[in-house]
Amino acid sequence: MLDLERLAETLSARGLTVAAGESATGGLVGYLLSSAPGASRYFLGAVTAYANEAKSEVLAVPDDAFAGGAVSEPVALAMARGARALFHADVALADTGIAGPGGVTETKPVGLFCVAIAAADGYELVRTLHLSGNREQVRRAAADAALTLLQEYVDALPRP
Repeated sequence: MLDLERLAETLSARGLTVAAGESATGGLVGYLLSSAPGASRYFLGAVTAYANEAKSEVLAVPDDAFAGGAVSEPVALAMARGARALFHADVALADTGIAGPGGVTETKPVGLFCVAIAAADGYELVRTLHLSGNREQVRRAAADAALTLLQEYVDALPRP
């Protein structure tokens, strides 16, 4: 389980700012980022871009990123890049996925999520996840996975 207070302390100590571009988590990443005391020192904001049009218009996801569908690594990474640019953040997280019970296809089942991180120093990473559980369980697991990307990133930075 991710320690949100430790993450908050690390972000604050390093002077890093964070933003998020969310889809299927519906604002949960932003909620969790803002839940630790002192969140205003590092959390700039989040956008819930559920519709593809919102992903394109608000987070600047290019049309060609949607070639493999909205639930794909290119879309997740473009969302993270867009959120970072929109909020002028040092680092941004993003997610896109299928929380269910609808929206499934033969190749995209409930629990398929892509989470991404994009940082100003050029660091970028996307993970594709196959989560199990009901709608709320997979949304929480995806949010935790996105925040874990952030924790791994800050832990790997040189000590100040």
